Amino acid sequence: MIVGVPREIYPGERRVALVPAVVPNLTKAGMQVVIEAGAGASAGYPDAEYVAKGARVAADRAEVFRPADVIVQVLCYGANDKTGQADVPLLRRDQALIGFLRPLGSTASVQEIAARGVRAFAVELMPRTTRAQSMDVLSSMATISGYKAVLLAADTLPRIFPMLSTAAGTVTPARVFIIGAGVAGLQAIATSRRLGAVTSAYDMRPIAKEQVMSLGGRFVELPIEAKDAQDASGYARAQDEEFYRKQRELLGQVVSESDVVITTAVIPGKKAPTLVTGEMVQKMAPGSVIVDLAAERGGNCELTHPGEIAVEHGVTIIGHFNLASTVPYHASQMYAKNLTAFLLHIIKDGKLKLDTQDEIIRDTLLTDGGEIVNKRLRELYSLPLLAAPVTASSEGNKS
Repeated sequence: MIVGVPREIYPGERRVALVPAVVPNLTKAGMQVVIEAGAGASAGYPDAEYVAKGARVAADRAEVFRPADVIVQVLCYGANDKTGQADVPLLRRDQALIGFLRPLGSTASVQEIAARGVRAFAVELMPRTTRAQSMDVLSSMATISGYKAVLLAADTLPRIFPMLSTAAGTVTPARVFIIGAGVAGLQAIATSRRLGAVTSAYDMRPIAKEQVMSLGGRFVELPIEAKDAQDASGYARAQDEEFYRKQRELLGQVVSESDVVITTAVIPGKKAPTLVTGEMVQKMAPGSVIVDLAAERGGNCELTHPGEIAVEHGVTIIGHFNLASTVPYHASQMYAKNLTAFLLHIIKDGKLKLDTQDEIIRDTLLTDGGEIVNKRLRELYSLPLLAAPVTASSEGNKS
């Protein structure tokens, strides 16, 4: 079974799907890793390290795709809406494709991949269950993003984070408010506390209070209750506009008193809810900073310019995409470990085992046999349900 690792071609993407350290684990399981020359260089992993661990380095992209039974990427076509289409002609029938594919937002790309007969797996649809925890790439990347968001805020804020007692007097600590205590939010709380800021957080899930407080943060409680705050897979559910209106009204004072606000609220497949209005930004002190981790989905802040840094009413609003890619060494390391766990789960005895009774496979498998087979996607695209689940296994390429 040959696993191919092409170089990431999304502009500015510095991560790599597999790092040298995971190659021996795959080799022991009967897989051979072929990586495109220079694929790991931007993340700090030179070709020589892959060779030392048993991988083969291919001179060009076609040489990776041609023999590979499985292609692993960070941003596959779909998630890579800039240059990803160039890979479609290189894909072949029954080849497996694993990575971020953004299936809930890119219908055309999923249909193109299906038309090639590819078995595509979207890692962002991994269920949030104990069994799948070691494969949860969203949590891994959110951890990196939450950490980096605080560093960006600290670098931009015209004051320091910790309290200092000096000969020149006492410097009061910065006040950081984090909206959303999921994985990114919790890491942001931990990082902010390590830097010495007074840190508060809000989440519409009451269960998050204990987690926030365990990290030394103050939990902001609002007298409103969310209905079905998360789905069975552990992902957030969208609320109605009345809930968000009340939420904004109650959050206004906390936001206005904060030096830094970090927002992390995203709903899979939907536009991010607006949590910070222009009026709230206007009431913040000049020099304050907002880091909007939902910028790629439209942003939690009404004044966010997706992909850009903007200054509105004297407040700097950072709307960068893909913060995980700015810490490529460890982001790649974490992603590679998640991907390795997934590969070892779906490949047994040199064959790809697609047991659709397994929720990990059922939820992540998008396409097979020329069809979109994922039930969630078929419902989203208004396609008729398939008569029976598609199950398949394939032997590794022996060439």
